[in-house]
Amino acid sequence: MKAIGKPADGTLPVCRRLPGPACAPRARSGIVAVLLALLAPLAPLPVSAEEVLPGAGSVTASDFVAAAGAAAVSAEDHDWFDAARQRAVPVRLYLPAARDAEQTLPLIVFSHGIGGSRRGYSYLGAYWASQGYASLHLQHVGSDRSLWSGSIFSLVGRLQGAAREDEAIARVGDLRFALDQVLQHPQLGRLIDPRRIVGAGHSYGANTIMLALGARVERHGRVIDLAEPRLRAAILLSAPPFYGESDPARILAGINVPTLHVTATDDVIRIPGYYSGADDRIAVFEGISGPRKILAVFAGGSHSIFTDRAASGGVELNLQVKAATRELSLAFFRSVFGGGESALRDWPARYGGIVARFVAEGS
Repeated sequence: MKAIGKPADGTLPVCRRLPGPACAPRARSGIVAVLLALLAPLAPLPVSAEEVLPGAGSVTASDFVAAAGAAAVSAEDHDWFDAARQRAVPVRLYLPAARDAEQTLPLIVFSHGIGGSRRGYSYLGAYWASQGYASLHLQHVGSDRSLWSGSIFSLVGRLQGAAREDEAIARVGDLRFALDQVLQHPQLGRLIDPRRIVGAGHSYGANTIMLALGARVERHGRVIDLAEPRLRAAILLSAPPFYGESDPARILAGINVPTLHVTATDDVIRIPGYYSGADDRIAVFEGISGPRKILAVFAGGSHSIFTDRAASGGVELNLQVKAATRELSLAFFRSVFGGGESALRDWPARYGGIVARFVAEGS
């Protein structure tokens, strides 16, 4: 079997060091690579704003809602349950408070990294809502903040369990179910334009979105195809590759929508037994051949700078990267949905001081 992730010292595979699912037969290993990607470099510190320990540079969702203009944004939680899968799907939906009854809203569906929740990445959700978008933040109960509960001695096993193939598939099921719930809802469904739906995710969440976009992984002679055709574009933050696979382009060939890739030169995942460098994010970008793809690489940073953590990567840079990421995402949306190219074209010059690389391919 191929180890999950790269051995930290470049020699022994992970399954020779750690017990649990990583050493189980291949049928039980995760299909998404560095699914332990997962983690902030300081694991086991939690990775979402509401989960950060006091004094760790945390902020709250209400801080970002306030920054976006509390009067302009509303946030509502829904505790949905998928009876067919016997799985809870909690969500948080950010909406612009003032809405034109005659106009529908584009929808962004966001998938969190491992150990996160629907409350995380509020700096994006609140901002998008303030700009006229609906932002639906999923919580994946098999790989959410509950992983941080319990004995620290069994933490590795819990994390490995969250990276298993069945959980990776279940996360895409969460996305599909949540989309159904929104679009079929008697009130919410009237707000959303089903022709303008974007998938977005960070780390493990980016893997989830890639699977939903049509990334195809073969297991036991069968191709696992989880494509969700309602997604028209995607934002991939710190996207890990699909490890154990030698040809990323083959796996990602099914992705045929515009994609925005965002990372940083120090976007590195380091946890015991696992390593994933920033070059892995570039490999994902290069492996996708959709009609248009854009790459933004910030100078410095960290893997968790794209979460709600306020100090990761340095306080000043953290704020700058968040502001730049918000602005870039909005420019990308406008480009995809016919709002013009000027904002996207001007973005690199606006943030040249913190951007190490910017690539735009296709049209």
